[in-house]
Amino acid sequence: MNWFSKGKNSVSLTTLAAAALLGLAMAAGFSRADEVILSNGDKLNGKVGLISGGIMKFTSPALGDLSIPLAKVKAYSTDKPATLRMKDGQFVHGTIQQGDAKQIVTTDGKTIAAADVERINAPPVGWTGAVVVNGALNRGNTYNDSLGIATNAVLRRDTPQNDDRLTLDGSYNFVRTGRGAAASDTSDNAGANVAYNDFFTDKFYGYADAGYFHDRIANLNYRLTPGVGAGYQWFEQKNFNLSTEGGISYLYQDFRNAPVTQETALRLAYHVDKSFNDMFSVFNDAEYIVPLKMSETDRYIINADLGLHATLTKSFFSEFKIVYHRNDHPPAGSLKDDLAYLLGVGWKF
Repeated sequence: MNWFSKGKNSVSLTTLAAAALLGLAMAAGFSRADEVILSNGDKLNGKVGLISGGIMKFTSPALGDLSIPLAKVKAYSTDKPATLRMKDGQFVHGTIQQGDAKQIVTTDGKTIAAADVERINAPPVGWTGAVVVNGALNRGNTYNDSLGIATNAVLRRDTPQNDDRLTLDGSYNFVRTGRGAAASDTSDNAGANVAYNDFFTDKFYGYADAGYFHDRIANLNYRLTPGVGAGYQWFEQKNFNLSTEGGISYLYQDFRNAPVTQETALRLAYHVDKSFNDMFSVFNDAEYIVPLKMSETDRYIINADLGLHATLTKSFFSEFKIVYHRNDHPPAGSLKDDLAYLLGVGWKF
């Protein structure tokens, strides 16, 4: 029988060749993948992501996104070049032929001690952040309106050319209680902050920041707190971040019912966030500002928040947050403390 005749139902050599080439190309495409060998001998094929803080991010076609402790990884390799950031700040690029807890060997013959590597495959440069909206509308025995919005955006660059971070924050909260002539505003405040961190080492950085805060209920027209200082990034991981800062700020306050105050102040601050799993994470920020003049130390200011994120979808989450402000020397008629409990829905990018 002639399989290659030109009959109506026959198959040409050209068609068979094309099909064979397509099959080989698909097989090569599916076979090319990063490989991870676990301590128990199991093998995973897929894509090695960020390796940092003793955790490997790995994407498996069958299992999805995984977080694998490096202590459970016997060896791994990549089919494409990876970027290794060394603890001394240098960068190495190369396909990993063999990697384990002791050393990494690239295909171009470089042998690198694993202990000298800070992280592998850091995320590409780009903005990350979130927008959170909260609000309530009550009609009946309880009659009030509330609206709040908070935004956060971070640009983190970890490249051979730049090692820095730009952070932008903004918020607004408003609450009105009662109706008609009896209505009263019980909350009306807005804040914004911009901070730039320039890393001198993988953990130590200098910063410059500027904060703005307005609180109509507390008779504060605005507060400005530009400053400079230094910080230390104790941990910088996808599931855990901790940093502390200390520096000098210029504290300018303009109240409706009190004289303007201007003074040089000490600023201390920290930030921490922790992801327990893909569903839940917590965060906490605190800032303490106090005049350097010893006779004015009772004029200190505290700004703090504490919150919980619960993932709803890949891009949306719910947030419960407690926001605390304290001015230990407010003008007459204003209280020292302001405390708010906020429940909202957020979108992350």
